[in-house]
Amino acid sequence: MRVALFGASGMVGQGVLRACLQDGEVEEVVVVVRTPLKAEHPKVREVLHTDFTDFGPVQGELEGLDACFFCLGVSAAGRDEREYTRITYDFTLAAARAVSVNNPELTFTYVSGEGTDSTESGRSMWARVKGRTENALLAMPFHAYLFRPGYIQPRNGAVSRTSGYRLMYRLTSWLYPVLRRLAPKYVTTTEHLGRAMIAVVALKGGGPSVLHSPEINRLGAE
Repeated sequence: MRVALFGASGMVGQGVLRACLQDGEVEEVVVVVRTPLKAEHPKVREVLHTDFTDFGPVQGELEGLDACFFCLGVSAAGRDEREYTRITYDFTLAAARAVSVNNPELTFTYVSGEGTDSTESGRSMWARVKGRTENALLAMPFHAYLFRPGYIQPRNGAVSRTSGYRLMYRLTSWLYPVLRRLAPKYVTTTEHLGRAMIAVVALKGGGPSVLHSPEINRLGAE
């Protein structure tokens, strides 16, 4: 299996990359990054690219793929709708268009979030933009799977690039066992996310296209 990974430097992306490197079915991971990731592994091939609204210059690197794992994202905090849309919608759709070329059986997995608004008409800005992004992906010519995790517990050294999130995870790490017992529908881990993304590729478009934490954990445990 040959996969492309966007957002490998983020917390979720780190978990997905680790899962890919450990999985015997994954032969190559094409990591698209703005700055070198320096992931020294025989499976990893880094593609440096700065303009995430236009992947034309690296189009040739994105052919012959079986899957694309899109983990790039930002918090809506402190951002207006225009800026958040550019990163959340424009970047995602630009990557989706690029990887769909000459990859007719591609599986595209997108990390969205619990509470995403598929109607695109709710009061929450981030939820509307995520919903719009999801709907656009579902209309594209590949197998789209939309991951909507709630609380994500970092595992195996995965860390957020956002200092506020890093602090939050340090302060609340002890809560994960409690949340897993009291609210299992809303919690998962970076480890389960990574394994679940690989697992949905084998579904070839089957099963539900929207996966919440219970489905993610089930697939990630297999």
